[in-house]
Amino acid sequence: MTTTYDRLFIGGSWVEPSDPELLDIRSPHDQSVVARAAQAQPADVDRAVAAARASFESGVWSSTPPQERLAVLRRYNELREQNAEKIAALITAENGSAGWFTLAGQGGLTRQANAYFKAAEDFDWEAVLTPSDPASPFRSIVRREAIGVVAAVIPWNSPFSAASAKIIPALLAGNSVVLKVSPENSLSMGFLAELLERTGLPQGVISVLPADRTTSEYLISHPGVDKIAFTGSTRAGRTIASIAGQQLKRVSLELGGKSAALILPDADIQQAVQGLKFGSLLNNGEACIAQVRILAPRSRYEEVVTALKELVESLKVGDPLAQDTFIGPMIRRDQQQRVRDYIRLGIEEGARLVTGGPQIPAGLEAGNYVTPTLFADVDNSMRIAQEEIFGPVLVVIAYDDEDDAVRIANDSEYGLSAGVWSADTEHALAVARRLRTGTVTVNGAPIGFDGPFGGFKTSGIGREYGAVGLGTYTEYKTITTV
Repeated sequence: MTTTYDRLFIGGSWVEPSDPELLDIRSPHDQSVVARAAQAQPADVDRAVAAARASFESGVWSSTPPQERLAVLRRYNELREQNAEKIAALITAENGSAGWFTLAGQGGLTRQANAYFKAAEDFDWEAVLTPSDPASPFRSIVRREAIGVVAAVIPWNSPFSAASAKIIPALLAGNSVVLKVSPENSLSMGFLAELLERTGLPQGVISVLPADRTTSEYLISHPGVDKIAFTGSTRAGRTIASIAGQQLKRVSLELGGKSAALILPDADIQQAVQGLKFGSLLNNGEACIAQVRILAPRSRYEEVVTALKELVESLKVGDPLAQDTFIGPMIRRDQQQRVRDYIRLGIEEGARLVTGGPQIPAGLEAGNYVTPTLFADVDNSMRIAQEEIFGPVLVVIAYDDEDDAVRIANDSEYGLSAGVWSADTEHALAVARRLRTGTVTVNGAPIGFDGPFGGFKTSGIGREYGAVGLGTYTEYKTITTV
């Protein structure tokens, strides 16, 4: 049965779209239509921003005490948890993400939300400073206030996670939000809008708009928007940063990655490779944090390559709804073609094709499938080692010593994530401190939500998660009085 969203969720109500034509949302597995949905146009953006601006200026939400805002967002998270299995199934249907990943991701969403809630409970919304001069008759009060109207723009690869990472802190801080989602996610994000409708937010405070890039650019350029929060490609991030700079809007950008996993000489190779099954190939490899550059010591290089070959060849590729599937299809035909073209490029660049290749897996020609691929004898200057492929393609790079490993890991325009594997945790931590990335995991530890998340270099500007992420949705105000 095909789900239809023929209206748009604007300002807390379902309204007629300016363009009545519906977009077919097709399964990446077999191209069947899984949903039909209205797509926002600039006129719909105008309505959403106007509703957000009116709600913000009225103070109906921004003036609500923080604890009451927190209670409303807790209600949202409760509704999401109650519908976890449905949400996972919707994302699998529209994205092609394997069911194990979309369901496991629901637990991550709970941890993400709880970290924001804890941060909000402890947040200094208003503080009186101790004067630096004890004899001063004046005192300063520092307030953290909402910025205003937030344009939150998210990618297609992990829609609920990306949406929650922005709307929860933005709303906790008292902002009004226009959430722009990818057309491919019209099914899951339509259901997100249904949950938000039941949450108890005042009218005007939030809108959810599926739309294309043209409409997205219209939103971020809109004079009624005060802050842009974006997750997506570095190329798009540069455009958004330029627009924000011209208009002096607040902006936070979580962008691309080409993360390295450093396997140190003393590491347990099997343990590391089993950890990289998830660290490198999560969500079909369509993940900005995927550790796809595997750095192995020359002394154990072929041991690492062999273990990775066995891993990659063991992974079931197929229907993402099947319980034993680990890797599903790419989200779209163009993404499938992009990944296959990079595999061909790797062969042309002279890398050793250990397993996989550009061929479509047998029997899966109807879907957007690619064959999981492993390259060895890769030089870090190769394009397959420098450019974000966004698919199940791993490259193994040899290093001479620890300094060489750190140099190679840092030799990238990106700096989002990395991993270090060692039998000596303290040694691994010492190496982690030398890496120019916003996040480093040691021996397969998951990324935490209490600390800030974001990137160095072209991987972004600003941070999400926890108290730091909450703070990015506030303005400082200092009041001096006698």
